[in-house]
Amino acid sequence: MKNIKFSPEGKLTFYFSFILGTLLLVVFLLTKSDWVFVTGFYYVLIAVVINVIIFFHELIFFLSNISDHKAHGNSALLILLNIPISIIYFRVVFNYLIYNFKLTNMKTHHYIFLTTILFVIVFYDQNMGLNLGIIGIIYSLLTLYRTPKANRTKTFFFLFVTSILSSFAFAWYGDFPSFLAVVSSYLLLSYRSKNRRLKILFLIPVFVINCVTAIFRFFSFDEWLPKRNVSGLWQKTLAFVLIPLILISVFFAVYSAGSDHFANLFTNVELDINFWQLFAMTILGFFIAFNYWNFAVEKFIYKNNRILDNDFKEKEIIQKSTYSFLDLDAERMSGVISFFALNILLIFFIITYNYEQFYEVVKTPVRLSEETHERVNAVIMSIVMAILVIMFYFKSNFNFDPKAGLMKIFVKIWIFLNAVLVISAMVKNTEYIINYGFTYKRLGVYAFLILSLIGLITTFIKIQMKKRNAFLFNTMAWYVYGVILVCSYINWGGIITSENMKRKDFALNYHKTAINFSEKQLLKYAEEKNDNQLKAEILNLERVKFQKNEKFLSKVLYYQNIK
Repeated sequence: MKNIKFSPEGKLTFYFSFILGTLLLVVFLLTKSDWVFVTGFYYVLIAVVINVIIFFHELIFFLSNISDHKAHGNSALLILLNIPISIIYFRVVFNYLIYNFKLTNMKTHHYIFLTTILFVIVFYDQNMGLNLGIIGIIYSLLTLYRTPKANRTKTFFFLFVTSILSSFAFAWYGDFPSFLAVVSSYLLLSYRSKNRRLKILFLIPVFVINCVTAIFRFFSFDEWLPKRNVSGLWQKTLAFVLIPLILISVFFAVYSAGSDHFANLFTNVELDINFWQLFAMTILGFFIAFNYWNFAVEKFIYKNNRILDNDFKEKEIIQKSTYSFLDLDAERMSGVISFFALNILLIFFIITYNYEQFYEVVKTPVRLSEETHERVNAVIMSIVMAILVIMFYFKSNFNFDPKAGLMKIFVKIWIFLNAVLVISAMVKNTEYIINYGFTYKRLGVYAFLILSLIGLITTFIKIQMKKRNAFLFNTMAWYVYGVILVCSYINWGGIITSENMKRKDFALNYHKTAINFSEKQLLKYAEEKNDNQLKAEILNLERVKFQKNEKFLSKVLYYQNIK
């Protein structure tokens, strides 16, 4: 250990966190005090924030110059040792609390106030960057701690992991896809932690309703503040400190507005605090925390949850016509004729579609690009319409109709032909990329076509397994979430640049200005070409210089090890 060097900040953070955490644990085990438990819990959360900040600080210094900053790398590893130590301490405390039925000491208002304070700490006077990743990790850990064991399903743990990964992705990239991944992951995590049976499609209406009604729910204090008397210490703090401080602040503002002489008494007192920003951060942090920890699900949503069930109920398996003017036999024959005709039509469309794509005279790149996107849009639209038609005929009766066998065969053939159409579009997009290189749009075409193919496969499963139409929406919602995660976790800009660098017609200026997170690949390209001027241009790009000069909590980690 004597030969291993650590930075002063890393060593101090580790020892202070370890010693104070151990001391609080020992005091709690000796006194069994609720107050010590709550104090220790708040300490652990604040220590987590500080440890995470110092960890990333050490990691950034280490990555910026690995050979000269080994001490910072050692310190980052040292700080990571606090994770298993904290888990052991939590386990000891949890076992005691469960045994003594005191695990409910941490109430909703504790989580709200605590995460509001942490939000203000990491976001005050900062841009969005590393701080969002840190606060996201804290929300994940708190949600894991707070969620009842009955709700800790496989889906919950999957969302817990994706929430952590999404937070790291935003800390690394800080772009819109990773932000979207963070927001969707934490909405799903909070939603699933309280309701393991509610369908995912109710997520958006639940949180929209909660955001709209937040102001009214805030004043329903009995719903989220403790109904019993608080401890003497908290009573004294509230009575002797918080309430007088709030009253003094309010009347100070009123008196200052009414008297210039009164306001001038304090002109020489300078505090480097932006009170408006602090107030705004507090309100925003409280709004997020309040809706995250204290969201409510309206009764009408619980009552309508069965609408989105995947399977039919016995009372729904009744052979009856959809419309009064069309009996069941006529409706069945209508489906057979329609799907037979649609199959014939689709076969001719596939032939003409592929002829136009692969055999017509080669057009200019611009015209080819326009036609390719138009055709792909037409394919996606036709897939969506095809699925809607199938959903119309197989919404209930014909799933269980013994006479609907022929119609099911035609439907499955139609699904297969639509899949062939999607694959044809993929092949053309691949040829397009081979000839003209990668772009975001061309990769996006793959994403939409893959989702279309998944939709067709899900539709086939619905027909085969006799599922309700809601099965399609419930399943596809998870696949859309998966696409968001894939878009945020992978550096697609780096892949585009890396692949296009192999081409003779590599457009350097395009990749410098229009492709995100391509700097490392461009620096590699500059080294291969021995182009020092290009290397200097990349290092002096506005976005690189801006991120290098950002405050620590506002940094995007990707740009910190570009050199």
